[in-house]
Amino acid sequence: MARTYFGTDGIRGLANTPPMTSEVALKVGMAAGKLFSNGARRHRVVIGKDTRLSGYMIESALMSGFTAVGMDVFLLGPMPTPAVAMLTRSLRADLGVMISASHNPYHDNGIKFFDPDGYKLSDEMEHQIEELMEKSSTDLLVQADRIGRAKRVESAQERYIEFAKRTLPRNIRLNDLRVVIDCANGAGYQVAPNALWELGAEVIKIGVEPDGRNINLKCGSTAPQALCEKVRELRADIGIALDGDADRVVIVDEKGCIVDGDQIMAVIAESWHRRGKLAAGGIVATVMSNLGLEHYLKDLGLSLARTAVGDRYVVDHMRKHGYNVGGEQSGHIVLSDFTTTGDGLVSALQVLSVVIGTGKPVSEVCKRFEPLPQLLRNVTYKDGAPLEQDAVRLAIDNGRKRLGSRGRLVIRPSGTEPVIRVMAEGDDQTLVQEVVGDIVLAVERATQAA
Repeated sequence: MARTYFGTDGIRGLANTPPMTSEVALKVGMAAGKLFSNGARRHRVVIGKDTRLSGYMIESALMSGFTAVGMDVFLLGPMPTPAVAMLTRSLRADLGVMISASHNPYHDNGIKFFDPDGYKLSDEMEHQIEELMEKSSTDLLVQADRIGRAKRVESAQERYIEFAKRTLPRNIRLNDLRVVIDCANGAGYQVAPNALWELGAEVIKIGVEPDGRNINLKCGSTAPQALCEKVRELRADIGIALDGDADRVVIVDEKGCIVDGDQIMAVIAESWHRRGKLAAGGIVATVMSNLGLEHYLKDLGLSLARTAVGDRYVVDHMRKHGYNVGGEQSGHIVLSDFTTTGDGLVSALQVLSVVIGTGKPVSEVCKRFEPLPQLLRNVTYKDGAPLEQDAVRLAIDNGRKRLGSRGRLVIRPSGTEPVIRVMAEGDDQTLVQEVVGDIVLAVERATQAA
C-alpha cells in the first residue's frame, strides 16, 4: 500500500521542505484529529517535541490543525518520546504526537503519533490519516463553538521524572555514584539529569545547552566520544548517552568503553530472569543483533526472537507473543512492564540497579558476552533496484554459502534513504570482511551500470 507522507517511523524530512512543512503539519493535524474524534465529548491530544529550531513551526501548525477540528491540545514542550507516550495514557488523551527526527541533524524533523494506549499507530491508521488529508479542509472543520483549546502542561517534567524513578526497586538509590550524562542537546536535557540527581547520584551534565541547531551535533548516543573522554577525565562510574528524542541509550563504562544495546539487553534479561520477572522465556531483538547475544541467552536457557529492523516491529512481536524485554543494538530498549516504546533513561536505570545490587563496576556488569566479529557497510545508490541484479544476487548467495552455519548475512535497503545495508558476522573476521567486501563491490558495480 503506497503512502505519500508516512515512512517507516512517522513523517520525516528536511524542515520547510515537503513533507515537513507547516502546510503538511496543519493538514495532518486536522486529519489525525478527525480520525481520533468519535462522539460528542471533548477530545484531547498531547504534543511533545525535541529541541530543533523547526519544532516551534511544526508545533504551531499541528496545534492549529487539531483545534480546528475540535480537539483540545496539551502542550508538553521539550520532552522525550517515551514521556509523550506515557503522558498520552496518563492524561487519557485520544492521541499523542512527538515532533522529532530522533538522531538526525537539526535541519531534519518528523512527526510521530501514538494511540490512546501509547503505542505507535498501525500502517492502516496512518493510511486512513493520509486519506483524510486528501479531503478538502472545509470538510473537516467544526463549527465555531466547538473549536478546541490549547494549554501547556506545567507538571509534565515532574510527572515523567516520578514515573522513571518508580521503575527502580524501592530499595535502590544511586548514592555515591558519579554519573556523566550526555543528553545530545535534545529532548531529555532537563528531565534525565534531574531524575538521576533526585535518585542520589552525583551528576555531571554535557549536551544540555540546546540552541535549536546543535541537537545530536558531536554528542549523544550516535557520537559518544566526548562522553567517553569525560568519563575517563572525571573518573566517573558510568556514562549515559541519549539521542535527540531520548528513546535510545548507549552506556559508557568507567574505563571509557562503549556498551551497545545488545549488551544492555543481556544485562536486563539476565537480571529479570533471576528475579522471575522475564516473560515468555526470552527477549526480542532485530536481525542486526549480534550472534553472541543469542548464544549467551541460550546458555541461560533463554530464547532470542528476531524481527525486521525497527522498534515498531520489535514492539509488535512483543505484544503478540507476551515478551516484556526487547530492543535494538542501537540502544532502543523496550521494557513493556513500564513503557510502550524505547526509553533511554529507564533502560539506563535498569543497568544502574544491577550495578548497585551487585556492587560490581559497570565494565564487569555490562560485559555479558564476547561479540562475534560483525561488519556493517552502507552502499549508496542513486536509483533502480541493485538487489535485483543477477551479479548482486550471485554475490549474496556466495556469501551465504561461505559463511554457512558459522555466521549470518543480512542485506536490507534503508527505509529512509537510498542506501543498501550489508551486514555479516561470524567466527572468522577475515571471512566476514571478504564476504561484505564482495557484496558491496557487486552493488557498486550494479549501481554504476544502471
